[in-house]
Amino acid sequence: MYLTILGINHRTAPVEVRGQVAFPPEQLPRALSEITGIDNVREAAILSTCNRTELCCASHSDILGPVTDWLCEFHGLGKDTLLPHLYSFEGANAVRHMLRVAAGLDSMILGEPQILGQMKTSYQQAIEAGSLDTLVSRLFQHTFSVAKQIRTDTAIGASPVSVAFAAVSLARQIFGDFDKQATLLIGAGETIELAARHLNEHGIGKMIIANRTLERAQQLAVQFNGYGISLDQIPVHLSEADIIISSTGSPNFILDSKMVREAQQGRKHRPVFMVDIAVPGDIDPQIADLDDVYLYTVDDLQQVIEENLKSRREAAAQAEDIIEIQTEHFMEWVQSLDAVPAIRAYRDHASAVGDAELEKARKQLADGADPHQVLESLTRSIINKLAHDPSVNLRQAAKQGQTSLLETVRTLFKLKNRK
Repeated sequence: MYLTILGINHRTAPVEVRGQVAFPPEQLPRALSEITGIDNVREAAILSTCNRTELCCASHSDILGPVTDWLCEFHGLGKDTLLPHLYSFEGANAVRHMLRVAAGLDSMILGEPQILGQMKTSYQQAIEAGSLDTLVSRLFQHTFSVAKQIRTDTAIGASPVSVAFAAVSLARQIFGDFDKQATLLIGAGETIELAARHLNEHGIGKMIIANRTLERAQQLAVQFNGYGISLDQIPVHLSEADIIISSTGSPNFILDSKMVREAQQGRKHRPVFMVDIAVPGDIDPQIADLDDVYLYTVDDLQQVIEENLKSRREAAAQAEDIIEIQTEHFMEWVQSLDAVPAIRAYRDHASAVGDAELEKARKQLADGADPHQVLESLTRSIINKLAHDPSVNLRQAAKQGQTSLLETVRTLFKLKNRK
């Protein structure tokens, strides 16, 4: 059985090309049906995210060429457009790649956990489409188990390595639980959206998003049960915020000392945590001199992130060791599948012999034969018939000097050497 992964990701292709080979959820049932309709393809699953698209297939023979042709045809792309960006893995290399992806070792951000959830979604979609069988299904299950082991046994995901995550993690160190805290997010770009997502996942009590365009602020805020305001409304709401994260493209300060000082008077000097992610900065550095204000800049966060990246790189080396071991374990299981037809054939043969002899014994008993003699005859007959062909072949192997076959039989049946 062949195991093949064909893919494209953020390392091999620009976003424009990745976008052309992405599979929207509504296309997946048709795509999986078409892949498994290719000659010799038995199973298929599709992982499609903003950073990668990968096809995982099991087949009776090498299907890399036909699947590549199908991928180009499905998306209406010429081979010259797609081939330079594609990569492929087969056998053990395919297993190793899948384990590395699930562990976040192949991600844009080392050790990021989102990819594992995306792989679980891919697995479920393939199940619903009926495109999985033994091999790929077992690979996904093995992958999830190994990813969990890596998360448990290493620190691959313990330290934040994105600016947004680092900002939220620092806030948690100051406030602990977020359920009674309010946050003001200034801006509505990708970093603020990520920060909003992290804060929401950690149960922030209240979220306000301020942006130059009020409509955009409201669109983002509604996703996280917050509300949006325009930038000129910030002074009205500033005293509500325990946590402030700002990331805009403004050439001037959004928050100045006077504005924050007045807000702190309204807060009765309760602590406020501020993170200025913008370059140039959104928050006047002099604000750091105010009492009960904790101001961090993007440079402060970068130092934290670099230390955390170092920790993740060390954890990644440990993860690679786990992956090597688990790749070997999975391939041992795959190789064991080669024995299944022989085992089934041997069992069928033994069952046929037993059934035939049992039928003879029943007839003898029905004719009044002595039960003890019938049982002895039944036992000897089954033994002789099961042992006859192997005995003949073993004698022939001995004559021809095929000692390896003789040793295999001794191992297979746990036989002791007899003089």
